[in-house]
Amino acid sequence: MNTFHRISKVGLVAIIASVLSTVEARPKKDKEKPDKPRPEKKIDREKVKERLKAAFDKRKKRRGDAKKRGSEVRSKGRAWGKLVRNDEKIKELKKDFEKASEKIKLGFDKSKWKDSTDEQKEALREKMRAARKEWEVLAKKHREEVRKRMVEIRKEFANNRDKVIDGNKPGE
Repeated sequence: MNTFHRISKVGLVAIIASVLSTVEARPKKDKEKPDKPRPEKKIDREKVKERLKAAFDKRKKRRGDAKKRGSEVRSKGRAWGKLVRNDEKIKELKKDFEKASEKIKLGFDKSKWKDSTDEQKEALREKMRAARKEWEVLAKKHREEVRKRMVEIRKEFANNRDKVIDGNKPGE
């Protein structure tokens, strides 16, 4: 038991000494700082500002373009839609169809619906049904014409790879 007391006393003294030394180990407030010459900065602030401004402008422009385009992927690596969209005859067909469908839609006045009797409402409904059938016929005709033009485009831009390969003579 005697050795245990001696070891614990030595340990207690060591702990007290370490605590006291850490309490005193702090920076001195009145210490004078030596004047070290600072090296010249290699950073040109004007160039940094110009680069940051250019980067912000570029990001802003791209962000605006992305908002206009939307988030959906458009091309997916296929150029067929671009060929069809840029075709003059298809654009003309589309304009004609839009004009004809607008002409059909403009034939109805909503203000007449509010102040009409049941017979007049039924006549308006019949007129609307007839216009809808007329529009369906027009839409079907438009789809057929566009489909024909797409077949023409497909023939025009057909890939003649097989003919070229078959036309090559073996051994050349």
